[in-house]
Amino acid sequence: MNENYQRKTDAVLASFGGEKKTLLLQVCCGPCGSYVLEYLTKYFEITALYYNPNTQPEAEYEKRGRWLREVLAHYPSVKLADCLYDGESFEKVSKGLESEPEGGVRCTRCFEMRLRETARRAREGGFDFFCTTLSVSPYKNAGRLNDIGEHLAAEYGVKWLPSDFKKRGGYQRSVELSKSWGLYRQEYCGCLCSLAEAAEKKKTKENPKT
Repeated sequence: MNENYQRKTDAVLASFGGEKKTLLLQVCCGPCGSYVLEYLTKYFEITALYYNPNTQPEAEYEKRGRWLREVLAHYPSVKLADCLYDGESFEKVSKGLESEPEGGVRCTRCFEMRLRETARRAREGGFDFFCTTLSVSPYKNAGRLNDIGEHLAAEYGVKWLPSDFKKRGGYQRSVELSKSWGLYRQEYCGCLCSLAEAAEKKKTKENPKT
């Protein structure tokens, strides 16, 4: 039976009794952050962590960072922790896994890398919780993300916010906000492997075999 992470989120938020907690939220891009921030700013004082070494090339990383700042302009209470580009960290964890399909072992290691840094910074910064926007995507496995988050919470001593932000129309709302705000919506997850895979899928769709 699949876990209902939205119910777990509800239970955590209900336990606050109206008091806002602090949250370090790893944000992959502006569109994913748009809805998640709309949802969570009601319950948390949030710092958005833009840590995504998987985003390639560096120009794409900078572009997504600029659009994230456009989104944050709609949420003035949210602070931004912007990180310098660190593509070498992703290359280390993904080495030898270039041929893995999207959603495979390479992605798991990428999730773990980004969430580990988030947990580390959350502990150093004294945050009550840490989390990621990644589960808002219909292409991301919420169970895998939550398993990683819970493991790191135990390791670093910081609470993980269980979540599946695509639920209750979360993904659809992110699309609506993106269109309303004129946001750039990238066509691939981040790494060059995912870019190549997305390009191949697009080519196949445009030129199906007869």
